[in-house]
Amino acid sequence: MKGSVCHELETGLPAAEVWEVYGGFLVAQLLPQLVPEVFSKVELVEGDGGVGSVLHGRIHERKFIKIDNENYIKEAEVIEGGFLDQGFKKYVVRIEIIGKTDNSSVLRSTIEFEAEDASKASSVSTGGLAAIAEAVTKYMREQRSSAEPEQVPRQTSDEETF
Repeated sequence: MKGSVCHELETGLPAAEVWEVYGGFLVAQLLPQLVPEVFSKVELVEGDGGVGSVLHGRIHERKFIKIDNENYIKEAEVIEGGFLDQGFKKYVVRIEIIGKTDNSSVLRSTIEFEAEDASKASSVSTGGLAAIAEAVTKYMREQRSSAEPEQVPRQTSDEETF
């Protein structure tokens, strides 16, 4: 049985900024800090973070099979452990950053799978991806607001200084 599930999150951030985190290895480095309940550890075991790179997590290994820097799409396939040990033939996670306006984007997380048994499909959930998307977006907003200079009230005349 083949299937897919999807989660979307409105980020309130420009697509290019979100891609700066998701497009490379930075998101993997942030995960143990931001969502330890989902990813307690992530290590790069092969490659440089680009296509063909392999990440080892707590229960599985994923290989980046697509990174499209123009359309902001990244795909990783589970190649060992995790869902493959539970009767799945294929398990691919696709992250897409879709620009809505200059200052807004949608983070779409999709899981495409192929299971030996149709009953396995009910175990596929975007809950972990949703938690990651929310935590990373929150982190990015906090970093953005702390980087913005404080607004100092301007004086409009000398009389206001007294």
